[in-house]
Amino acid sequence: MKRFIALLILALLLLASYTWATLTWSYSFGERAGYVQKISKKGWVCKTWEGELAMINMPGTLTEKFNFTVHDDKVITKINQSMGKRVTLVYEEHVGVPFTCFGDTGHYVTEVIVAE
Repeated sequence: MKRFIALLILALLLLASYTWATLTWSYSFGERAGYVQKISKKGWVCKTWEGELAMINMPGTLTEKFNFTVHDDKVITKINQSMGKRVTLVYEEHVGVPFTCFGDTGHYVTEVIVAE
């Protein structure tokens, strides 16, 4: 029984370490420009802010969508204030995050720049 408990604790520590690593180190980072067309707080247990950016490349072409997650309430406030305006979203991509409690996407927006 002690061996089982020790293995269980070790497994939980490994899972916690892996989760911490995937949320701390970013795989990539970048910017996407367009119009935020949707932002909502979703989830059954863990509520996260999920959004959708419509990126229009050239007139007459199809709109590409960029799905993202936001953790910072200041960023959410700035997104809500910039609805209907062209924005640039600065994001970090985290690959391999094990739970959806941290967001539905791997793209975490860290800053919003409103185009003049």
